[in-house]
Amino acid sequence: MSTSPEDTKPVQDETKRDFLYLTAASMGAVAAGSVVWPLVDQMNPSADTLALSTTEADLSAVQEGQSITVMWRGAPVFIRRRTVTEIEEARAVDVSTLRDKETDEQRAKRPEWLIMTGICTHLGCVPLGQKQGDQKGEYGGWFCPCHGSHYDTAGRIRKGPAPKNLVIPPYEFLTETTIKIG
Repeated sequence: MSTSPEDTKPVQDETKRDFLYLTAASMGAVAAGSVVWPLVDQMNPSADTLALSTTEADLSAVQEGQSITVMWRGAPVFIRRRTVTEIEEARAVDVSTLRDKETDEQRAKRPEWLIMTGICTHLGCVPLGQKQGDQKGEYGGWFCPCHGSHYDTAGRIRKGPAPKNLVIPPYEFLTETTIKIG
């Protein structure tokens, strides 16, 4: 049985048609990817934002009882080298009486260093208490004069409308006197 040229023509047409469908679909996928990729890529943080994702601070000049403020992600971070009295006061608090129940040990990796974001958890104000002569509130820590939130020597909310303690950012000690925040 011999095959005529008419018998092989439909197989060749189907093969060409399949090739054209695959080529068109591939080109369409490449075109869609070239349009979608820039849209997705523009949602990544910019280089200047990534540069601010971590901050290192040298603590060697901070004496006991002193505080410094560093910026991290555009927000102030309070770093306080606490006195023995401040540490004892913070640890003596009955945690069950607190609105946001955190022990001092949970808030400070090293007892003498308290590192927290300096933004009131009520409406985002910056509390007083970092500078000499600032009002420190009823508990000797920080005070937000905008709405009257009082924080203790561990940055825990004790009085006022703030719902949470001052936030502890992610940080690690790189050396005895250098920390990396973020």
